[in-house]
Amino acid sequence: MKIRHIRLTEVNSTNSYLKGYPQEPDEELTFVWSDSQTAGRGCGTNTWESEPGKNLTFSLLFHPLAVPPSKQFIISMANALALRDALLAFVPDIVIKWPNDIYWHDCKLAGTLIETTLKQGRIRDCIIGTGLNVNQERFISDAPNPVSLCQITGHPFDREEVAAKVVEQLIRYLTLLDAPESWNILRHNYQKALYRRGELCPYHTPDGNLFHATLESVDDDGTLVLNEEGQERRFGFKEVVFDLRPNTNPIFPSL
Repeated sequence: MKIRHIRLTEVNSTNSYLKGYPQEPDEELTFVWSDSQTAGRGCGTNTWESEPGKNLTFSLLFHPLAVPPSKQFIISMANALALRDALLAFVPDIVIKWPNDIYWHDCKLAGTLIETTLKQGRIRDCIIGTGLNVNQERFISDAPNPVSLCQITGHPFDREEVAAKVVEQLIRYLTLLDAPESWNILRHNYQKALYRRGELCPYHTPDGNLFHATLESVDDDGTLVLNEEGQERRFGFKEVVFDLRPNTNPIFPSL
């Protein structure tokens, strides 16, 4: 796979940078990493807090031509698994919180925003932007339960080393998207890695309705399947919220 690496000192958003980026004809994947984002973005209207020079904020542009638009959640699965496997090289107990956040226990290590462009009924471009907390020691936003690798272990990390491991796993998993016969492996591993799978836990709807349910699975289109007292309930993105337990561990003074 022909890859181009771009390192920036500052940018408004690495996803926005790649939207106007002119790829070379043989450039299959472009990876952009910035030390600072002035307008880092999350899903919807969310922003991403990242102290300059402390974390990894990066995006990649590629072209998953074998993935039909109706099956594009498989891209999210592959990306989440790549991040999980990369981080397991540094800390244990990494899981995937639906749809694609990366968690350590009940704390968020990384978040991802995926944007696709369609042309003639096919996915033309896919931009995956990720914020990964590496060496930040204090978080000041109201985002629930953030955590960094440094907070987990008590020591800082070489961001270059972490980035190299992430790229290695991204190449491995994104290559599988070109082989639909391998997608069942992605589906199986994604289900196994899900945060709270098989556990009876609290959830609430956007209007504040609290209920307890067991996470059963995630469908191919990204629908979350919960079981509440024997009744199956299905939710799309933003239709249900995980009721997170507050973290009281003294190593996290900001929580």
